[in-house]
Amino acid sequence: MFARGGKILVIVALVLTTGLHWAALQTVAWSAMFASHLRTQSMTESMAQTFDGLHPCCLCKAIAAAKQAEKKDESAAPVLKFEFPIYGETVILTSPARFAQVQSGNAFAASLRSKPPLPPPRDFCS
Repeated sequence: MFARGGKILVIVALVLTTGLHWAALQTVAWSAMFASHLRTQSMTESMAQTFDGLHPCCLCKAIAAAKQAEKKDESAAPVLKFEFPIYGETVILTSPARFAQVQSGNAFAASLRSKPPLPPPRDFCS
């Protein structure tokens, strides 16, 4: 049940972030405009008047105003830039004049070279 709810939330978030809700509302507005024009005009005239952009309905005007307000909100967001100070000096990396290499002893490796004790150790139980 939670998986299905999570998927629905992801779909709703994607729809809202891509602006698909405005396209769906615009489709509803155009359908209503076309149906209202079709009552008084022919199909070609109602189609032309619906999509010419010169005769928007109140829903089309509201959608355009909401889109415009959404664009203004996005443009008002501050853009963060990383600014690094200019470092005028040249950095030169050099190795130390005297370098002593420390050798580490490996006790395990030394034990592999020695032979096992003869005869083999006895069991405690016998």
